[in-house]
Amino acid sequence: MPAQIALQISPGIIALSAVLTAAAIWLIILAVRLTYRPRNRPGISVDLVDQARELKALGQIQEAVFLVRGETGMSHRAAARFVNRL
Repeated sequence: MPAQIALQISPGIIALSAVLTAAAIWLIILAVRLTYRPRNRPGISVDLVDQARELKALGQIQEAVFLVRGETGMSHRAAARFVNRL
């Protein structure tokens, strides 16, 4: 009969690996969230507002939206809301 080797893992090792796995997952989630919300975004300058307002007055709303997106990094939806509120 072949000898069977019993592999015993202590409960402390299981608990430690669970804690380390949870910490790694939490750090990955935190890193992903920080990349979506950078803290050093440039603000909206007065010149940008004036240019976007002028484009909107000329009926070039999409151009104003693209200008705001390019200068600020806003999403299309946020830039469109911004231009519509001018």
